[in-house]
Amino acid sequence: MTDQAAHTGPLLLQPLVLAGVTLRNRIAVAPMCQYRAVDGMPLDWHLIQLGRFAIGGNGLVIAEATAVEARGRITHGCTGIWNDEQARAWARIADFLKANGSVAGMQLAHAGRKASTRRPWEGGGPLTDVERAKGELDWQTVAPSAIPFGDWSSPHALTTAELGELLVAWRQAAQRTVDAGFDMVEVHAAHGYLIHSFLSPLSNHRIDAYGGDLEGRMRFPLEVVETVRAVWPKDRILSVRISATDWTEGGWTIEDSVVLAKALKERGVDLVHCSSGGNVPVAPKVEPSYQVPFAEQVRREAQVATVAVGAIMTPKQAEAILQAGQADLIAMARAAVGDPNWPVRAHEALAPDASFDAWPFNVRYVLDARDKLMKRSGLL
Repeated sequence: MTDQAAHTGPLLLQPLVLAGVTLRNRIAVAPMCQYRAVDGMPLDWHLIQLGRFAIGGNGLVIAEATAVEARGRITHGCTGIWNDEQARAWARIADFLKANGSVAGMQLAHAGRKASTRRPWEGGGPLTDVERAKGELDWQTVAPSAIPFGDWSSPHALTTAELGELLVAWRQAAQRTVDAGFDMVEVHAAHGYLIHSFLSPLSNHRIDAYGGDLEGRMRFPLEVVETVRAVWPKDRILSVRISATDWTEGGWTIEDSVVLAKALKERGVDLVHCSSGGNVPVAPKVEPSYQVPFAEQVRREAQVATVAVGAIMTPKQAEAILQAGQADLIAMARAAVGDPNWPVRAHEALAPDASFDAWPFNVRYVLDARDKLMKRSGLL
């Protein structure tokens, strides 16, 4: 948790220190799947897509959900870091982000029973029998129990031995993330993917030590976090993204999330990224700041730093969340895509008289040229 009272001026534009890492502001770009990878390899697309957010002034840029093993990809176009070649490609991207002032974040993931799907522009969802017969790329999905997501194909229920193999994959992926130079790693435990499916009683019907009550359902997710923590440097940020609720009666709840967040903090997690939903085909009503109360409750009751995310669009909205103590960091996706220079707009909206000296030269040059033009035109 950070001492917000020690700062002056807009909190959104103030530095934030987590672990041994300093973010230049409290603005983060949330992970956004691009479905553009080949054999898990990030390409020039990923360098440019993520790099523009660093140039635009965002404090933290988090790469898309990146699989710890091949069958953990959502689609065949998703990125991975299960081999050294992929890690080297990611290192180029991390270097660029850091060279342009952003903290480089990596989200490690396993899609579980929601893996092996078509890309959105191919229709989304699992492959049809006709597509499989044509030889389309497909693989067996895995989960805590053989319970499908909606009407999708049934996953393979993981054995205890297979859980051990997955922990090895997580450890190796985390080590590659260290070697690639990332400042922050985030364990993806949200949106119905593998770790979330262990947490929720709707998808975890196991009767062994990895199921049953809350403690049992939390066991494998916490083992993943412990595995990552063991190789992740203490002076770099460790985050976990959660779905704070399943939005369904009988499912995972915000109260469960507080218990989980306390356990995560005990295991050295620096940040809890509070999203929601995704484990059942139920869509919540999306409205401005609809997930912020989750970040606030986790922050208050678990005494851990949180990220607020979800329909946060304007600088004043983001600043109000921070000023109210509802979160420590604001993450955006849609707003960032719509304007990669969103932090510059925030600077203009919240601190119009402050200097732009901290911005990269290209941004300062454009702003200065714009202001001069507006003055000559009588518009400023």
